[in-house]
Amino acid sequence: MDIEGWSHDNNPIKKESWRTVLTLAYQSLGVVYGDLSTSPLYVYKSTFAEDIQHSETNEEIYGVLSFIFWTLTLIPLLKYVFIVLRADDNGEGGTFALYSLLCRHARVSTLPNGQLADEDLYEYKKDGIASGNMGLGLRLRSTLEKHRVLQRMLLTLALIGTCMVIGDGVLTPAISVFSAVSGLELVVSKHHHQYIEVPVACVILVFLFYLQHYGTHRIGFLFAPVVITWLFCISAIGVYNIAHWNPHVYKALSPYYMYKFLKKTRRDGWMSLGGILLCITGSEAMFADLGHFSQLSIKIAFSCFVYPSLILAYMGQAAYLSKHHIIESDYQIGFYVSVPEKIRWPVLAIAILAAVVGSQAIITGTFSIIKQCCALGCFPRVKIIHTSSKICGQIYIPEINWTLMVLCLAVTIGFRDTKHISNASGLAVITVMLVTTCLMSLVIILCWNKSVFLAICFIFFFGSVEALYFSASLIKFLEGAWVPIALSFIFLAIMYTWHYGTQKKYEFDVQNKVSINWLLGLGPNLGIVRVRGIGLIHTELVSGIPAIFSHFVTNLPAFHQVLVLFCIKYVPVPHVRPDERFLVGRVGPKEYRVYRCIARYGYRDSIIDDVEFEKDLVCCIAEFIRSEVSDSSNASEQSLEKEDKMAVIGTTSAHARGIKLWDDEGGSEHTSSTTEMREISTPVAPRKRVRFLVPENLEIERGARAELQELMEAREAGMAFILGHCYVKAKTGSSLMKRIVVNVGYDFLRRNSRAPTYASSFPRASTLEVGMIYHV
Repeated sequence: MDIEGWSHDNNPIKKESWRTVLTLAYQSLGVVYGDLSTSPLYVYKSTFAEDIQHSETNEEIYGVLSFIFWTLTLIPLLKYVFIVLRADDNGEGGTFALYSLLCRHARVSTLPNGQLADEDLYEYKKDGIASGNMGLGLRLRSTLEKHRVLQRMLLTLALIGTCMVIGDGVLTPAISVFSAVSGLELVVSKHHHQYIEVPVACVILVFLFYLQHYGTHRIGFLFAPVVITWLFCISAIGVYNIAHWNPHVYKALSPYYMYKFLKKTRRDGWMSLGGILLCITGSEAMFADLGHFSQLSIKIAFSCFVYPSLILAYMGQAAYLSKHHIIESDYQIGFYVSVPEKIRWPVLAIAILAAVVGSQAIITGTFSIIKQCCALGCFPRVKIIHTSSKICGQIYIPEINWTLMVLCLAVTIGFRDTKHISNASGLAVITVMLVTTCLMSLVIILCWNKSVFLAICFIFFFGSVEALYFSASLIKFLEGAWVPIALSFIFLAIMYTWHYGTQKKYEFDVQNKVSINWLLGLGPNLGIVRVRGIGLIHTELVSGIPAIFSHFVTNLPAFHQVLVLFCIKYVPVPHVRPDERFLVGRVGPKEYRVYRCIARYGYRDSIIDDVEFEKDLVCCIAEFIRSEVSDSSNASEQSLEKEDKMAVIGTTSAHARGIKLWDDEGGSEHTSSTTEMREISTPVAPRKRVRFLVPENLEIERGARAELQELMEAREAGMAFILGHCYVKAKTGSSLMKRIVVNVGYDFLRRNSRAPTYASSFPRASTLEVGMIYHV
């Protein structure tokens, strides 16, 4: 199920055929709606746990049904399907997509390595959406850009939503699987079912997390059929219960029953809203997984199949309960009691499979959002494994997977019932929705350029509904709601500490970078012996010469004949096209042979980690040397200002007509081409023969040809990778809090985090680490 096969280089989905849209809608059922579709398992049981009781008048059950109907209608259908889905970031959705839109339209990004050239990226500006440029929108944007405190608050808000999603990744598998296996209580002795349910749930959870390292592409084709079977099953049972027990239950859909419910139950009814809230668990996935599908496909799947099935399921349960008032124990208010006895075992099996599918979706979603946090410098580097060679979005993070498993088992074993787990899950779900509502109101003003009045109406209407549920969930703090708060606090502390340390480290690099005058004073040989080969110096800087270079030159008397200051950075867009990947420039005069190369990636892109890295890098520099000659006809003199001017060079795969590299080790796949090629090679044959293949129609002057030949000689000699190993310490006189955050928190995270992904692809024999102490 190639859910990530729809790249944005292809035609938009809206131009595709209806067959394509329906295919995506079918696939989305297994990926997006697994969590939402299993909510009937535990909503009624959680609502009637202890706050309210089921009475002969049926006012409670009718009121709960009315609340469920209108909550499903207002939040998933009206808010997400008709409004929030339109706020996509070039087809991507989720909390970071909204934050990314705001960063581009209001310049509130805390990433310090932004460049004007990034604004020319294809996905930087979305068609049809302009920044707010008039009235209150302009004043709001100016206020956000001026005050760093507001920018930090905006980042904190986005991180809170992210942390709650991670917390949901712990709680959703626990409550889904536990609720699914709760059907055993109807076939096992009432005094022994709890001793069976917890071990069975734990075994299923361990098996679920164990399967993660295999990836979902092996069993992904089963997801949609399982969810479809489950939705058909609960809707058919709902229709049966309505027809058999209470055909007039549809009257309870009237909002009047909500009023009667609150009037009779008062405070207890308000507290029970935390259980009703669970009917929209998983709604955020419609927006978060938008990048895998399309707006239209998700809208069709929810509006035409998921929404009607859920409404019928809840109405069927209410119809059954309205005729059964004798409650012997709390489990008889749950889902399975309304299932006809003859089909309980098949329904139990389907429910467990559906719970596994729903849990799988939230776990992979957690992996994805952790990857985005790492890309934006808000989470320590972790090992990211791509489980599919065809679908780049399917990833596995071992550290996060086992952490989630331990926490999930702890919640299941610690609470041993759905009551406390539902209280915790409800708070996590509604917090994420509140964050989305707040960010969405800013998007309406700053990105959509709509009136402030419209944004106020949006946040007032949906925010008031969500605030009501939030208050009902927060009041259950001691009864389980403390779990997502504790988890979010821990993850928020980790994220903010890492982000703060990373930002301070970058600021130190900027303040201590070497001036171009220092480089010019060294002369063409840089004051040292230039040996054969390419020296690749990794740096976080996008301009200037890093301090690590002067530190290296001061302590070692030799350096390579070609130097490349290489930077990998993320930009606030979901994807960067291959033909926009690299920015290449020159540092100093030509005879210095010092280049700067910046590789740009979106927050959903997979970073380079393959053997083609060296070829792409060398070819981009060679293409820059050739293009620099053609672009310098108007200005032949070198100037210090030109150091900041960089050319956009795509990868070799995107430039079929550009310079190509061929060596004896890499094979001869580039030699066969429809375009006639001209070969530039070295006069002598070293151990590894390297050739540049240049299209015959490209003229190269003598100086550029000599520079290309020197680059080939350096490539033949080999490439060395110089990585900085920085120890960050708080400088003397810093506050106690800063010393704790930097010297203890950030240092602990740095020592226990993974090396950069691209560093692991470098040959260890050619890698050199240069240690420095940063006093920030």
